[in-house]
Amino acid sequence: MASAALPEAVAPKKKGNVRFAFACAILASMTSILLGYDIGVMSGASLYIKKDFNISDGKVEVLMGILNLYSLIGSFAAGRTSDWIGRRYTIVFAAVIFFAGAFLMGFAVNYGMLMFGRFVAGIGVGYALMIAPVYTAEVSPASARGFLTSFPEVFINFGILLGYVSNYAFSRLPLNLGWRIMLGIGAAPSVLLALMVLGMPESPRWLVMKGRLADAKVVLEKTSDTAEEAAERLADIKAAAGIPEELDGDVVTVPKRGSGDEKRVWKELIFSPTPAMRRILLSGIGIHFFQQASGIDSVVLYSPRVFKSAGITDDNHLLGTTCAVGVTKTLFILVATFFLDRVGRRPLLLSSTGGMILSLIGLGTGLTVVGQHPDAKIPWAIGLSIASTLAYVAFFSIGLGPITWVYSSEIFPLQVRALGCSLGVAANRVTSGVISMTFLSLSKAITIGGSFFLYSGIAALAWVFFYTYLPETRGRTLEEMSKLFGDTAARSESDELAKEKKKVEMAATN
Repeated sequence: MASAALPEAVAPKKKGNVRFAFACAILASMTSILLGYDIGVMSGASLYIKKDFNISDGKVEVLMGILNLYSLIGSFAAGRTSDWIGRRYTIVFAAVIFFAGAFLMGFAVNYGMLMFGRFVAGIGVGYALMIAPVYTAEVSPASARGFLTSFPEVFINFGILLGYVSNYAFSRLPLNLGWRIMLGIGAAPSVLLALMVLGMPESPRWLVMKGRLADAKVVLEKTSDTAEEAAERLADIKAAAGIPEELDGDVVTVPKRGSGDEKRVWKELIFSPTPAMRRILLSGIGIHFFQQASGIDSVVLYSPRVFKSAGITDDNHLLGTTCAVGVTKTLFILVATFFLDRVGRRPLLLSSTGGMILSLIGLGTGLTVVGQHPDAKIPWAIGLSIASTLAYVAFFSIGLGPITWVYSSEIFPLQVRALGCSLGVAANRVTSGVISMTFLSLSKAITIGGSFFLYSGIAALAWVFFYTYLPETRGRTLEEMSKLFGDTAARSESDELAKEKKKVEMAATN
């Protein structure tokens, strides 16, 4: 009897609404193309910049990695900016800043001007990395949040591929012109992107925080699977924002957040967190740290050098093989988007990291053998190095790459979400900067093969951390996360709610 009544309790899903949320997620995430393009294009452009400006490997390392450190300014500022002017206009602001940075890099006449362009572009990257996953998570229904929130990583990979293609396309131009076009052309899509983003709605959670309940309700009704889900999401967001349940006007007064409220946010998240909040913070920062510490930027940024160490010496062959890295990353990130909400975060994360460990060991082995026989070509070692590189980026892209952004954007409670995500992005960028600015020096100190053995050890630590510390978040609403990370009783209650919800959905589809 009970099961027969279950289908009546579930309103049919509105496919048009999912498509609307899909379109919003695509627009918000397209800022990530700009970061991906910069990563990809610098891998090849740096070879020509070194020749044109006659700079040392040390300056090349700084040039490659400094953008990540500069992005800290943007990621920290993005939290306050997005709470002030909204998520949508913050995305526009990020695109405008990156436009200015790419323009400066394209017209750089010396190393100093090039570094200033990297500084400006880095701020834009920091803004984009923080705000795109937050906006997408806040506008997405729970049933598709993993799929939609993975879009920033999808577009980063697409941007990397475009950067590799740009390297190949402009590599035959004169030395002083080719790399400038490679870098400057990145400014072209920024203006178009900024104009397109103006056509998407504001985040419903930001609207509620500003007391604009009617506007938030309109957005939620357009982005929820059912009318009941829209009403439930609105009630949950109101509660998280501290708005009394009985206040239901079009525009309501929200308790103001002064300097005392701002201090409470820092206290709640950093200085005096509850056990649940401490676990959320460590999970968010930890997954960002391990995503970069496992060496992905060393492979992506320095792939031409890696393949050269593996025995490929022709420049065109180097750039062509590097394009294969971009294609592999893009294909496998697309595969990952379809499994995030079907398989769950943990299974993909653990299997992805396990595959990365094996691939890094294979890459370290191949490069070590090639390095020990510099005067001889060893086909199996060259093949192992290339195959391991492609396998590594494939495993990264199917799990750790996209899940980092999905997971960190969905676990923080509303009032601390902007700050929490900013801290996660900061950890990501600092680690990325350290990895990319030390790879050449590390390779000289312990050999290039030894560097990848080191990364495999870090990846093994990451697997242990993920297994012991990160719970499954698939199917949970953003407002349920505190229970999931809280005490055992609260977690059990949340598990039961999730099981009941799944039973209802299964009954509705039968």
